[in-house]
Amino acid sequence: MRLFALAAALLFSAAALAQSYPAKPIKIVVPFPAGGIADLYARLIGARVTEGWGQPVVIENRTGAGGNIGADAVAKSAPDGYTLVMGSFGTHAVNVSLFSSMPYDPVKDFAPIILVLEAEGLLVVHPSVPAQSVLDLIAYARAHPGKLTFASAGMGTASHLAGELFKTMAKVDMTHVPYKGNVPAITDLLAGQTSLLFGTTPTVLPHAKAGKLRALATIGSVRSAAAPDLPTVAETLPGFEVNNWVGLLAPAGTPNDIVRKWNAEVNKIMTGADIKQRLPTEGARYAPNTPEEFGAFIKSEIAKWAPVVKASGARVD
Repeated sequence: MRLFALAAALLFSAAALAQSYPAKPIKIVVPFPAGGIADLYARLIGARVTEGWGQPVVIENRTGAGGNIGADAVAKSAPDGYTLVMGSFGTHAVNVSLFSSMPYDPVKDFAPIILVLEAEGLLVVHPSVPAQSVLDLIAYARAHPGKLTFASAGMGTASHLAGELFKTMAKVDMTHVPYKGNVPAITDLLAGQTSLLFGTTPTVLPHAKAGKLRALATIGSVRSAAAPDLPTVAETLPGFEVNNWVGLLAPAGTPNDIVRKWNAEVNKIMTGADIKQRLPTEGARYAPNTPEEFGAFIKSEIAKWAPVVKASGARVD
């Protein structure tokens, strides 16, 4: 009887919490610097939720260790719906294979809410690199082993793994230069401090259109609506495919009603007419999904990238 009463009390308190939610400001932790795709869409969603729910949504950029620091902070937060994380390809798919030790479990320590978007990417080079195509780049890299440097948004990010996958498949030697986010990586690439970058389309396409960088190819499985004239890397290296993604998660144990409230709200935001029109121009896409579908997606991504990380030899101690 005691166990039954305790279970009933817990269910009642969870239901009461969900009914009154939100009763105070909410924090979304972005494990990367301002200006990247995770940050941009966390702020967009936060602003819309603030308007709709009448409680402030604060965005906190908590960076470091390939996103692990911010994600871990949320994993260890109270499971009450007031601290969420904009997780990513790195924090919830790759880092568990890349880092020798992890402070959190990307599956067990989180309650998936919604896959916010998948972002296509572009292979861009600094204009000083004498390559007009992927074939040119491979030929130049083979003729000058170790000369090319590829920037990334950090260890374990899509830009890092894309570079490692390219090295393996093209059989070239390039040096990885990790940064703390997309913005500093792009800044140094624009200045010619590095040679190339596999960047998310929204962050690098404007620089390519302005002639400050040269776009050679897209890095998804099909050509992008945002840059339809560009070939894919896979047209030169069959099987090459890297898509970045970001998604919203809560600490494990967060009441299901709160998780579903967030899922419904973000789905409404992302299917709005303005966002539906915006996404293709940025090389991004969204499809409605449930918390269960997002959870299954995370597990499939972990399984997909574990052998790629192992084959690349990339490791963070």
